[in-house]
Amino acid sequence: MSDSPTTPNLSQFRREELLRDGYRVLLRPIEKSDVPLWLDFFNRLSDETKYFRFHNVPKEMTEEDALRYCTVDYDNSFAYAAEIGKGKDRKIIAVSRYYRLPNRRSAEVAIAIEDAYQNIGLGTRLIQALADIAREKDISVFESNVLVDNQQMMETFRDYGFHVSSELQHGVYTVTFPIKHTQVVDRKEAYRDRIATVASLQPLVNPKSVAIIGAARAPGTIGNLLMRCILQSGYSGIVYPVNPNTDAVLSVKSYPSVMDIPGKVDLAIIAVPAAIVNKVADECGQKGVRGLIVISDGFRERNTEGAVREDELRIITLSYGMRLVGPNCMGIINTDADVKMNATFSQVYPNTGNVAFLSQSGAMGLTILEHVKNLNVGISTFVSVGNRADVSSNDFLQYWEQDPATKVILLYLESFGNPDEFAKIARRVSAKKPIVAVKSGTTAAGARAASSHTGALATSDVASDVLFKNAGIIRVNSVEELLNLATLLSTQPLPKGRRLVIVTNGGGPGIIAADAASRNGLEVQELSADSYEKIRPIMKRGINVGNPIDTTAGATAQEYEGILRILAADENVDAVLAIFAPPIVIETKEMEDALRKVAPVFWRYKKPLLGCFIGQKGLSAQLGSKGHYIPLYVFPEEAIQSLRRATEYSEMRSKPIGNIPIFKDIQKAKARELINTVIKNSSKRPIWLSPEEIEKLLSCYGIHQSGVVFADTIDEAKTTARKLGYPVAVKLASATITHKTDVGGVVLNVDSDEEVEKAYNTIAEKLEKLGRRNEMSGVTIQRMMTDGIETIVGVTQDPSFGPLMLFGSGGIYAELIKDVTLKLHPITDSDALEMINSVRMSKLFDGYRGSPPSDVKALQELLLRVSAMVEDIPEIAELDLNPVNIRPVKQGYWVIDARIMVK
Repeated sequence: MSDSPTTPNLSQFRREELLRDGYRVLLRPIEKSDVPLWLDFFNRLSDETKYFRFHNVPKEMTEEDALRYCTVDYDNSFAYAAEIGKGKDRKIIAVSRYYRLPNRRSAEVAIAIEDAYQNIGLGTRLIQALADIAREKDISVFESNVLVDNQQMMETFRDYGFHVSSELQHGVYTVTFPIKHTQVVDRKEAYRDRIATVASLQPLVNPKSVAIIGAARAPGTIGNLLMRCILQSGYSGIVYPVNPNTDAVLSVKSYPSVMDIPGKVDLAIIAVPAAIVNKVADECGQKGVRGLIVISDGFRERNTEGAVREDELRIITLSYGMRLVGPNCMGIINTDADVKMNATFSQVYPNTGNVAFLSQSGAMGLTILEHVKNLNVGISTFVSVGNRADVSSNDFLQYWEQDPATKVILLYLESFGNPDEFAKIARRVSAKKPIVAVKSGTTAAGARAASSHTGALATSDVASDVLFKNAGIIRVNSVEELLNLATLLSTQPLPKGRRLVIVTNGGGPGIIAADAASRNGLEVQELSADSYEKIRPIMKRGINVGNPIDTTAGATAQEYEGILRILAADENVDAVLAIFAPPIVIETKEMEDALRKVAPVFWRYKKPLLGCFIGQKGLSAQLGSKGHYIPLYVFPEEAIQSLRRATEYSEMRSKPIGNIPIFKDIQKAKARELINTVIKNSSKRPIWLSPEEIEKLLSCYGIHQSGVVFADTIDEAKTTARKLGYPVAVKLASATITHKTDVGGVVLNVDSDEEVEKAYNTIAEKLEKLGRRNEMSGVTIQRMMTDGIETIVGVTQDPSFGPLMLFGSGGIYAELIKDVTLKLHPITDSDALEMINSVRMSKLFDGYRGSPPSDVKALQELLLRVSAMVEDIPEIAELDLNPVNIRPVKQGYWVIDARIMVK
């Protein structure tokens, strides 16, 4: 490692990457101590590879030469080494580097890859890693000199997604490309990630051979259950039990260790004491195993010693390129007819179906598998990820995205690993397939202390909710709601709207359903005249036809069937709920037959049909055909709640994606310089910007603030007030007191010099009584704004999710009223408009009781400019623009007060 005192913490640059064939590799910054590894790497390169990299074939590489290549300053020069193996077997298989050019904004880049590891996607991973670092160092363009014969390198640059320019002179291409993120770059990076991830998971979900290490003969032990479950599921591959103390387990020949197995092993399931898990994992790596499921507990979930053991396990699997599920997990089930693998210790093997399920909790996984079986819900894949030392929900979301056997994805989450990556992947997947999630651990929602209105309003559970919405995920509050919704989404088409018709043979359940529909935002409208005329002749007892359609207890199955067929064809109906309370007159089986007959009709019209047979629940083979069963609910409210969530998901999929506009008048460099200067000159942490600094920063981003002038004496305050013109507002200026109103630090409608002096002294006296007079640095003077609507625009940095944007009702009662909405940063123009329209106060913007309509367009632009500022200045930890006075159309807005904290 460089002995420079400014050498950064290099661990922050380490990256674990997946290659096109699913192989895991470590990318880490090169260090001076890598000289021996560099020399070994160089000597393994073919003459052609050396020629392409160095434009000649060096006869030898001295230690002095190697040291030069291994020395970088991690700013103007940076190099990544791709490393595999561990200990004495550790080796470098590729190196990429950049050197900053004299113009400071460009850098020359070069890559060398060992011949055996070419053409598996390593080059693109190295470019991506270097580009990410370079952007942080304000480098915007890469340049490279590529020999005309090195077409592989040229293809790598061209296929990456960057806009590549090249010029050929004397047999060498001078290649230039900007490295900024574009839609093309993002799309291609996501595609490569998805391909690599899916390939890496194949040994886990579709192995041709499985070793169960710790397989046991004793009934009831985990090792015995694992063996019994995989055999009973009819697994299509080869099973190798591993146990040094027995010759056979459940009549299958056993082996002393994984190294003794004669054939290839794709997947190893490890169920041994925690103390020897890492030894076994290392043997698996030596054997060439591609995937591990570690059932054993005693790792990070237990204590510090366990956490160290888990870190070692992660390093071992990475050094051999293996994927790891667990530790402390339950395993994987794949019901595909060509696989039929129960690699868990659950003796409940679910029916084959189109629902994928991932659980962080093994105990919850066992319970849910039993419940799913009782509901007759079919599973495509079940995964228990445990401690997520490697494989997480992010990986399996990408697998299920392309899995034709999966239609619906269910998640039971206790925490997020990489929320930003999770949201990005989930947003893409949810546009194709519904993702339904239960997020536990929400009771400590308000525990995080906050120093601003925005921070207080954006609690951790609220932040989780924002993440789910931003990612297009349907969040439910319980496992029961999760499975209720799964029975609907897995068997029915999505509703095209909110118009619901209820058919019932009992008045009470119909009324309950109608009330529930109203509460959930569904529309129970009168039937169309056409449907009314068609239904009337079917009803045998002269009953009024409305919505709900109450057939009464005397209705026959034929009447039900006839009514449902008419509703299926009605363009004014988006969904139908059929309620049946079993009376004496008609048998339940007859009603089941009627629904089974009409189920295909509803599918033909792409319209969901839900059933509520009072007392029955799940999916019945009597209702519909395979894959198109009708979901049954015990009570109408459950059905309505599920339908509402399905409707919201359908609406979400049809929303425009939106764009992030570029504001050409933004002065990013000036803002950057301001913040750097503030941080450099202040010893306090965190730092609250002064009123002058806030005004300069907002001005850099074209954000209009009502004139704020600082005055540290009474005389200065008077002079300033006269210049601005009375009436004015006199406010406390303090670097430590956030909520000025709480300490009496705001005096409004001050209309003379005498009142300015009085206001100044009043603020000082109140602070004196609180023992905080030393926190007053002076006051700020502003002109009074007497009209407009008060709103709040804010930003807070969530420790898990990053920046959250907030908008809502502002003023001193913002936290009390809590009429706010939040979005993950960055926001698009569509997001900004949705934020404005989603709060209750939005009706005021249309013009309320004679007031003029507000300048919503200017408000939308304000939100987008704040988002741009947070993107450019990530040091912003808290921001309150409160109040923001929204004025009538074409008159814009004024930021009346602002607080900004940087870290």
